[in-house]
Amino acid sequence: MAGFCPGLGASMLSDVTRILSQIESGDPTAAEQLLPLVYNELRQLAAAKLAREKPGQTLQATALVHDAYLRLVDSKAAQHWESRGHFFAAAAEAMRRILIDQARQKLSGRRGGGWQRCELSDSDRVTRLWRFA
Repeated sequence: MAGFCPGLGASMLSDVTRILSQIESGDPTAAEQLLPLVYNELRQLAAAKLAREKPGQTLQATALVHDAYLRLVDSKAAQHWESRGHFFAAAAEAMRRILIDQARQKLSGRRGGGWQRCELSDSDRVTRLWRFA
């Protein structure tokens, strides 16, 4: 993806580059301008990522795009993209991490992730053993 982004025309590519540098400079309105230009490409990327997931995935491509985009343009963290290709590679990585986080969250629920440990006294153990023997 370095340098070439299918689906984006030449004028859009230069707009994306300009807006990325504005975001890097701290322009708060630049992030709003970027999404309409890159949305279709990000949506295709998200759909491709989701197609490789196991059946039963509850996350939709649109939600994946929005979550990844929010991570990418987070105004609290300084962002530096060397090129459009770098931006789309960062978007792909953000999507991958979101999918991994979601899978970990699902697995933790299946393996008692929300449970809390509690100490049993010896008398509790004996009573339980006595009932099941």
